[in-house]
Formats: sequence, C-alpha cells, structure tokens
Amino acid sequence: MVTDRLRRLAIVHGIVGLATCLCLIVFYLGADAFGSINDVGNAALGLLSAGLAWRFQQSAAKVRPVFVGIAALGAVITVVGSILILTDATGFFFAGLVSATGFALIGVWLVAASRRLTDDPWPQRLQRAGLVAGAVMLLGFVSVPGIILGLDDMSTASGWTYVGGLSWAGTYLLFPAWSLRLGRPISMPRED
Repeated sequence: MVTDRLRRLAIVHGIVGLATCLCLIVFYLGADAFGSINDVGNAALGLLSAGLAWRFQQSAAKVRPVFVGIAALGAVITVVGSILILTDATGFFFAGLVSATGFALIGVWLVAASRRLTDDPWPQRLQRAGLVAGAVMLLGFVSVPGIILGLDDMSTASGWTYVGGLSWAGTYLLFPAWSLRLGRPISMPRED
C-alpha cells in the first residue's frame, strides 16, 4: 500500500532531483553560484533517496532490509562527495566520482525494489521505469577505479570514466521521474 507520506516524500524527491539537475545545467551555462547549489542538492537527493527507501520498505513492496541498508550507505557516500567539493578538499571530478558511486548503491536498492512491484496495484510501467533508472544508476560503479586511482582532472581522465558519468542520467532524470510517478495516486479498477 502506498501511504500519503510515501507519496509526498516521492514527490519531494522527484522535485529535488530535477531541480538539482537544472542547477547543474544553469551552472554550466555560466552561473557559477549554481554549482554549490547543485552540490547541496546532490547531498539532499542522496538523503531523500535513503528516506524513500526506508519509507518504501515500511509501506509498499518489501525488499530485503539489506537493500535499504545499501541505499543508506549510498546516501552517506553521496553526502561525502558533496562535502568534498563544498569544502574544496577535492575538485569536482573526484567528488563526482564519489557521488556517482553513492548513487550507484542507491540504484541497487531501486532495482531490487522495482523487481518487487509485480502485483496489483502497481502499474507495470512503474516497475519498468524503476528497473531502467536503477540500471542506469548502476553505471556509477564504473567510477570506483577512478576513486582508487585518485582521478581529479577531467581533462586527463581516461575515456572509461565517462561511462560512469552516464549514471547521472539515471540519478537526475530517470529516478526523479520514477519518484514523481510513484507519488501519483494509483488508479484502482472499479468493481461492478
């Protein structure tokens, strides 16, 4: 059963995800202040993702608790990535690798949770969208070797690191879209 709390959290999660993506776009268009806003939004999205995993477990399709723990660990790692860039401890590239890895862990939960959405009242499209979003987020695991190697310069990074960068499409677009869909009321078939 989808509770009102889960719906509201899913909607907030979706809005924060899309707004964080928009901040990144505006930053790349030249508004430097939006870089820090994006970094804070990134951390908030990670924490909201952990909350979503926990709330989803409480009121919807249940997954093994270990997957909720994996999502929580992912959230912590995304926050670490944001702290690294906000404190100038590293450059944006290394911090992005760290955050992408955190969101990949959250993607593990999303795939596991979406696999459980097989029975009514869950729309099949919600299940497929979650599987696709989670699978794209899993590309963030490609970032792990870059973290181990300490890569922090995009201009000298190997091409394979860009594969990990594709995970952001899942994190900033597909996962928020899934959350917004989760937040919509599920229409139940009428009994005659």
